[in-house]
Amino acid sequence: MAKVNLTTELPVPVDTVWGMIGNFNSLARWHPAVEKSEETKEGNATVRKLSIRGGGTIVERLESKDDKGRTYSYSIVESPLPVTAYKSQLKVRPGKNASSCTVEWSSEFEPTTASENEAVKAIRGIYEAGFQNLHKMFGK
Repeated sequence: MAKVNLTTELPVPVDTVWGMIGNFNSLARWHPAVEKSEETKEGNATVRKLSIRGGGTIVERLESKDDKGRTYSYSIVESPLPVTAYKSQLKVRPGKNASSCTVEWSSEFEPTTASENEAVKAIRGIYEAGFQNLHKMFGK
């Protein structure tokens, strides 16, 4: 099982960042690779369909959400990424002071059509692009 775990610190309060990224359907608001996100219900499950810039679709299912703990976890249902059994968690924690926070994005998965190093590099690149854009949005 391959794993990726990245964190970044932002110079803004934890609730401000959670307000931007804490909604399961908000990825298109802050991740530059996501052109559009459509949320639907499938039975009791919440599912988002992500349209990727340049083509491609990723379908993800919300597994759990805790607004008080500022975290949610999700799994990939269908994707062009070279991974399977993908489970991920996005978490926002208070920083060293009231005007900062830490964002953590982690996952574990099995590589499919790529080596483990290539699959890790692909997932890591997705997280890094999102974090870079959060830094642009929040002025750091």
